[in-house]
Amino acid sequence: MANFYCADYVFPVSSEPIKNGTVSVGTDGTIIEVFPPDSLELESQQIEKLDGIIVPGFVNSHCHLELSHLHQKIPEKQGLISFIKSVIELRKNSSPGEIEEAMKLADKKMWENGIVAVADISNRIDSKKVKTESELYYYTFIEVLSFEPDRAKEAFRQASELLSEFSPLHGSIAPHSSYSASKELFRFIGKFCGEAGSPLTLHNQESEDENKLYRYKTGDLLDFYQDMGINIDFFKPQARNSIQSIIPLIPLKQKAMLVHNTYTSLKDIYFALRSGRLITWCFCPNANLYIENRLPKVEMFQYHDFGITIGTDSLASNSGLCILSELKTLHSHFPVLALQETIQWATINGAKFLGIDDRFGSIEKGKKPGLNLITNMNGMKLTVDSKVRKLA
Repeated sequence: MANFYCADYVFPVSSEPIKNGTVSVGTDGTIIEVFPPDSLELESQQIEKLDGIIVPGFVNSHCHLELSHLHQKIPEKQGLISFIKSVIELRKNSSPGEIEEAMKLADKKMWENGIVAVADISNRIDSKKVKTESELYYYTFIEVLSFEPDRAKEAFRQASELLSEFSPLHGSIAPHSSYSASKELFRFIGKFCGEAGSPLTLHNQESEDENKLYRYKTGDLLDFYQDMGINIDFFKPQARNSIQSIIPLIPLKQKAMLVHNTYTSLKDIYFALRSGRLITWCFCPNANLYIENRLPKVEMFQYHDFGITIGTDSLASNSGLCILSELKTLHSHFPVLALQETIQWATINGAKFLGIDDRFGSIEKGKKPGLNLITNMNGMKLTVDSKVRKLA
């Protein structure tokens, strides 16, 4: 038994969009075939005709499921450091029941919003039960924080133990950011994870204070360390942006996804390009506006040999976990973007980074990528009224 869906356009992603194309999908979600218009094989089939475009299920390339209970609890546009302080303080007084219920609801909403796979950040074991029972595929990055060099070994050991607790779910260890992970910690992760082929993710240049710290050892992060009781006398200014100090610490063959990139410069991008590293850039536009009220200069990243992906960040920094909402924000601020390209960012690119593109990311025979219908389109352009409906 198969269902046949015909729409104004089908975006297979692996090939060019098909105007008035049709997709046949089995009851288990497996793609049976993608048909061009007026295919003779469709003459005897019952076809559901739809207004809009059909795309694969979305891959959310950056999320913090365990922060879902902080929805609407942190004021907007207060800056990254204020946001981090609020997260730390609010997590102290959160009950396990509240956390689990919020995660269950967030997981359900992502499924309803057409997301099929998630690269999720975890500091605790809290999310394992929800992930194990979920319809979604989760890859868990165990986030480790240790800016003090003498704590690197112990921090890595604790992260390794947490990763083992998440078994048999897929995952690996990742540093939080350049300002919260020492060179020694990067080296541990590179040696024990990079050599094993595990991907890495990293919050990158989400605030200008990160660059100030690395260039001049100035900025509000110094007060943050003092408030947290962290002595950074060991740290010397590098006279260059954070990313240029961190990229050389990533093994050449390790895939690395840099998230946010709100204050990344063209010079930083060229540095990454020359480094020969396997860099993917992830954008979370709604969270960037929520926290810093600023977006990365997306056009700078387009015309180089890099992968680009889309994430939602957490409900602590977003009104919802919806990839279509992220795309609408991107297209409203950067009208020159082509939907055909950004759909790739939201699907196949994230699947490739996570190594799951044999199942997800494109509408191809034999895959089970999920099917989404995006409605209220203006031709092949999104509108403020565009919505997503899950077909399979």
